[in-house]
Amino acid sequence: MIFKTLGWLTDPGHWRSTPFDTGILGQLGAHVGFSVIALVIALVIALPAGLAIGHTGRATWVVSVANAVRALPTIGALVLLVVIISPHFYGRTNAGFLIPTEIVLVVLAIPPILSNTYAGVQNVSPAVRDAAFGMGMTDRQVLGRVELPNALPLIFSGFRSAMLQVIATATIASYVTLGGLGRFIYDGLAQKDYPQMIGGGVLVAALALVADLLVAVVQRYVVSRGVSGRFHRNTSVDSRVAALVEENV
Repeated sequence: MIFKTLGWLTDPGHWRSTPFDTGILGQLGAHVGFSVIALVIALVIALPAGLAIGHTGRATWVVSVANAVRALPTIGALVLLVVIISPHFYGRTNAGFLIPTEIVLVVLAIPPILSNTYAGVQNVSPAVRDAAFGMGMTDRQVLGRVELPNALPLIFSGFRSAMLQVIATATIASYVTLGGLGRFIYDGLAQKDYPQMIGGGVLVAALALVADLLVAVVQRYVVSRGVSGRFHRNTSVDSRVAALVEENV
């Protein structure tokens, strides 16, 4: 089965099929598109909300509700939304299937971003916050210049978690006749073409790993070295300085 799957993945016809959109590259582009749209919408909603809740300490119940939404059955919610929304777009566009899919993916992505942003701001040392206020900073300046930079590691962690969940779950788009890498999984299962089904799963996993690696690289350069713990003191220099101080004393 491994060799058959490798044969399916390396077959040029599966990458350059006709029409183009049914090939691996076309379905990969569709899958990335579904995921990016959901993540952008989730960021626009969850990031400001998490910052505001963490900074003010109010409406913390929103975080609890968002975490409870994680138990929502994805396929069930998708089918229900398609039944409600798709009749309004029947026969005209794919919006009747795209909108429910994006709603489900956004709902899935919001909880980790929201809860990690809230936790990141809450975990900022009160002494650091008080010092910022003591320097004359306003609430907005404290949030933007102190709390947000210190919360970035947890924010990135929440975003990466949301991204991996969305990429893995975006396969459900194929369940409602849309494209994406899930097309190979569902079609392979229906046709009992197991190399195609396994190949689709491998492609989804590979996409998730590549995306996570790219975000990890961005995180390395965006988050301050002092906050991330990547700042290493030069112990040899420190020891020499300490020795000179002792001699002068």
